[in-house]
Amino acid sequence: MLVVVDEYFRFTWTLFLASKDETFQKFLVFLKRPKKRVGHSLIYLRSDLGKEFENSSFINFCNEHGVNHNFSAPRTPQQNGVVERKNRTLEDMTRTMLIASGLPRNFWAEALNLSCYTVNRCIIRPILNKTPYKLLKGRKPNIMHLRVFGCECYVHNDGKDALGKFDPRSDEAIFLGYSSHSKTYKVFNKRTLCVEESVHVPFDETNSLVEIDAQDDDFELGLAKKDLLLTHEECK
Repeated sequence: MLVVVDEYFRFTWTLFLASKDETFQKFLVFLKRPKKRVGHSLIYLRSDLGKEFENSSFINFCNEHGVNHNFSAPRTPQQNGVVERKNRTLEDMTRTMLIASGLPRNFWAEALNLSCYTVNRCIIRPILNKTPYKLLKGRKPNIMHLRVFGCECYVHNDGKDALGKFDPRSDEAIFLGYSSHSKTYKVFNKRTLCVEESVHVPFDETNSLVEIDAQDDDFELGLAKKDLLLTHEECK
């Protein structure tokens, strides 16, 4: 995972990599979007001394575009404190969401993506007293659609399958986050064992905990079910 933070807006982006070798190409593709939005070119870049940043590709790019690439000293993460603190915040939020929801670690990327989505819209930028979303886009974010990660929901069939007159019109699912390219929710369908995107998703946030039956790391995702809450008398 690659975390990118804007120095002024404090807006955060997360890029997921199969390996560190993809860092430069992913960065080039990503850079075009904020440049188009704010209308300014990249002035300087700050990173650690990892080989994914300190290489000929980044050196040639910075020299060609006049970008000043600053490196933090070895074993001194505090020199790059903005993104290091953001890493810690996202990590803590992701860990908490996975534990609270009861979902397995396979969903760590979805939880982290949702953490980043929430931080950009809810955390106030110090001194400026505005959220990163408002600073970047010039308007207040709408948070009415925010849901609890891992809560139970029901995704409508919407013609995906040929249904009979008395077949269920929706499938049980688990809420995972929001789509990055459309106004839809991302859910894990318990019946098909696939991640789907849909806007027709009623939510049940009264009991957001789910339980995954697993003896070890080789679990089956299809075993997700509701968490059974025991009363005080039953615990005795």
